Amino acid sequence: MSAAERILSRAVTEITPGSIVNLGIGLPTQVIHYLPDDFDVQIHSENGILGAWKQSAPEEMDPFLIDAAGAYVSLREGASLFDSAVSFAIIRRARLDLTMIGAFEVDAYGNLANWKIPGKFSPGIGGAMELAQKTRRIVVLTTHTDKHGRPKILKNCRLPLTAKACVNRIVSDLAVMDVTLKGLIVREKLVEISDADLQAQTEAELIFASREAES
Repeated sequence: MSAAERILSRAVTEITPGSIVNLGIGLPTQVIHYLPDDFDVQIHSENGILGAWKQSAPEEMDPFLIDAAGAYVSLREGASLFDSAVSFAIIRRARLDLTMIGAFEVDAYGNLANWKIPGKFSPGIGGAMELAQKTRRIVVLTTHTDKHGRPKILKNCRLPLTAKACVNRIVSDLAVMDVTLKGLIVREKLVEISDADLQAQTEAELIFASREAES
């Protein structure tokens, strides 16, 4: 199983039936393909959809129906379409139960950096800032390290922040971690890895739930 598959197959278990969920651009948008076809969830897209669903077969795709990432989507029964003002009103009124979002960096305090790397082109922050600030629960989906092997889970973010203290849970390709007042607590490992090796790939200090229970 690839790193992305481990993240996505674990991430899908974070979605509760009957919830309203936004799936951020990038890896999070793929979570929808891991949901059963009859799963009771309303997927929100910032460009004006509530009830977005999986891509249709190529011959059935509607060229005028895309999500915020530009992917062709289908609609669930009972879906609604609206303009961006209404879409962002839904976000700003904290009507979303869960947002899954990617990250360049996330830190021990739940700070999130996912929109800009200085010196590199960025199309803009989009809806990420408001989603991060206003959603009831934020789950970050990310590889544990970047392509150079450097930790992405840090003591403190160094890149420009998307939002402060917004992240509730991190699902990486190695482990599931909760952001708490005590620090980052490892709730679950997704691969066979020792505590020491997991810590070596993480800049932030980790608290291991098994040890915490013993103390």
